[in-house]
Amino acid sequence: MEVPVKKNKEYLVEIIDQGFEGEGIAKIEGFTIFIEGAIKGEKCRILIVKVTSSHAFGKLVEILEKSKYRVEPDCATYKRCGGCNLRHIDYEETLNIKQNTVQNLVNKTLNNKIKVEMTVGMGNPYNYRNKAQYPVGFDKSGEPVMGVYAKRTHEIIPMRNCMIQNPVSEKIANVVLGFFIKNNIPIYNEKNGEGLLRHIVIKVGIKTHEIMCILVLNKKELKKEKELIKVLIREFPEIKTIVKNYNMKNTNVILGNENEVIYGDGYIYDELGDYTFKISPLSFYQINPIQTEALYNIAIEMADLKKTDTLFDLYCGIGTIGIFASPYVNRVYGIEIVKQAIEDAKENANINNIRNIEFFAGDVEKVFENVLKEHNVKPDVIFVDPPRKGLDKHTIENILNIKPEKIVYISCNPASLVRDLKLLEESYEIKKIQPVDMFPFTSNVECCSVLYLKDLIQ
Repeated sequence: MEVPVKKNKEYLVEIIDQGFEGEGIAKIEGFTIFIEGAIKGEKCRILIVKVTSSHAFGKLVEILEKSKYRVEPDCATYKRCGGCNLRHIDYEETLNIKQNTVQNLVNKTLNNKIKVEMTVGMGNPYNYRNKAQYPVGFDKSGEPVMGVYAKRTHEIIPMRNCMIQNPVSEKIANVVLGFFIKNNIPIYNEKNGEGLLRHIVIKVGIKTHEIMCILVLNKKELKKEKELIKVLIREFPEIKTIVKNYNMKNTNVILGNENEVIYGDGYIYDELGDYTFKISPLSFYQINPIQTEALYNIAIEMADLKKTDTLFDLYCGIGTIGIFASPYVNRVYGIEIVKQAIEDAKENANINNIRNIEFFAGDVEKVFENVLKEHNVKPDVIFVDPPRKGLDKHTIENILNIKPEKIVYISCNPASLVRDLKLLEESYEIKKIQPVDMFPFTSNVECCSVLYLKDLIQ
């Protein structure tokens, strides 16, 4: 098929759908074009900027007919920032877009064309993030800067009044940067690998208001360290701990593996539902605690747990959902590869006086089998909450061999979710897929799915 569009030429198009990244989709003679910033239903003039054999990318030149869902972005850096990509769309409509994204994947991939539930949104989708990660570097004029990366680049643009971060995070980060500048402490230069301060990471307990400040450094020595601590705790008494994290590698990974606590105990606490959780620098804790509570309640309701059930929580992190589920089952076993997270999980169980739960550190692919054999147990229900890449093949094979009655699959990536559901649906019936808006104004969507063993249904 001959490609019907040419690079650097303009075309008039109608936007017929939204893509997985929130971009508008148009077709010319059946040929797909992705246009960032366009909304379904709009008529636009576009400039083709890239062409492949299967699709093209267009730049929005002019909107000839606007969608009724288009709104003026309420963020000054929106057009350049690589964070929120749906801020030009009415919030309620973004929930429809996310539901449609998951539904399209289901229709394309699964035998069971189950109707995806409407996305569970937030009453107030602002300032919901409890963790901020600010890169530090230099702007084009060579001045030190702290902020966010511009889209698809490592150019740092200053962030002012971010609409999704906790406001205190930005204030702390600015004080840290100001201290480094005032005291001539070198900022990290990504181009030559020299300098000290790479990132500023702030974690906030939304209910406890406790704050952790993490300084990601290229070297271990920090000049005027004690003076910096005094400045921070004087300005922000809510800061309970300050940690130096060492990352000397040429990498895009933000945090290194080594931490040094220079103030406080090296952790903070926060609350989810009726439970208290300890949060360490390297341990995973859901970004949006309000929606996390909603997600966990949905998962537990969907699982229809019984007091006789044995529950396995794979990729358990610091034990949050396993602890949430513990009152409803006989026994919980949690597995997580990050050792610090498992240490936190064990302490979280003690803090909350949970006695029917055990945690194991190691790769789920290997440890899962070991726990089953050593404890001579068979799970009735399995909860999985894997990273974006989804479940590995071996874990899926283990699940299919064990055949628990129910699987609750929590996913931050609908594409890997439906891929894995496809492998499971020969033995399991997918009963429900519930999207939850964990990341408002972004194209990311969390899903909770429940699967029942077909043998039991029949």
